[in-house]
Amino acid sequence: MDRFTRRSSLVRFGGLFLVAAGLDRASSGYAAIETGAVQCVLTPELTEGPYYIAGEKLRRDIRDGHRGTLLTLRLKVLDASTCAPIKGAAVDIWHADAAGVYSGFGEGAGSRTFMRGIQKTNRDGLALFTTVYPGWYPGRAVHIHVKVHVGGSVVHTGQLFFPDAVTAKAYRVPPYSSRPGPQTTNARDAIFVNGGKRSMLNLTKNGSGYIGAISMGVHR
Repeated sequence: MDRFTRRSSLVRFGGLFLVAAGLDRASSGYAAIETGAVQCVLTPELTEGPYYIAGEKLRRDIRDGHRGTLLTLRLKVLDASTCAPIKGAAVDIWHADAAGVYSGFGEGAGSRTFMRGIQKTNRDGLALFTTVYPGWYPGRAVHIHVKVHVGGSVVHTGQLFFPDAVTAKAYRVPPYSSRPGPQTTNARDAIFVNGGKRSMLNLTKNGSGYIGAISMGVHR
């Protein structure tokens, strides 16, 4: 079995420590991570969802030419016992495009790659992705799926969320503005209410796009 799809540690640990980058306005953005102004907080695993495809590509830019507002993700993986960065962890993400479509399913069945990819963390525990602000689809708040693999085992399966107010602003421009606003807010999302507050990306404006940052503490 591909080492990026094994998940032997999920039952053993039953949860993870998640460190949200920038827990208040004074430590906004990923500067909170770089300066050490973070706290490890216990939070439950969140569901993988129905749109996972194993064996995604090892790459940073996962857009495949799809339109949308630029989103740069800075996802940091830490050892939950020490908060030290973990080098070489594989961070696996997937999400809907601006139209709310997943590759490999429904309208996106003609491709199995857009908005999907894996990156290895550097010596600072940081994995970087270039993507677009996700679109919404019925029944769910805006989100990104994530898995973290360390030493061939899945040590975290979760979802990353976006502040509703930021999403409202992001959706005022094309191609998002061609659709009505999201039907489901975070507070009404069945997954978000089970731990989503601790899985919220810290978003900062970067030109016409955004930077989204979070740190995830895991047990090796």
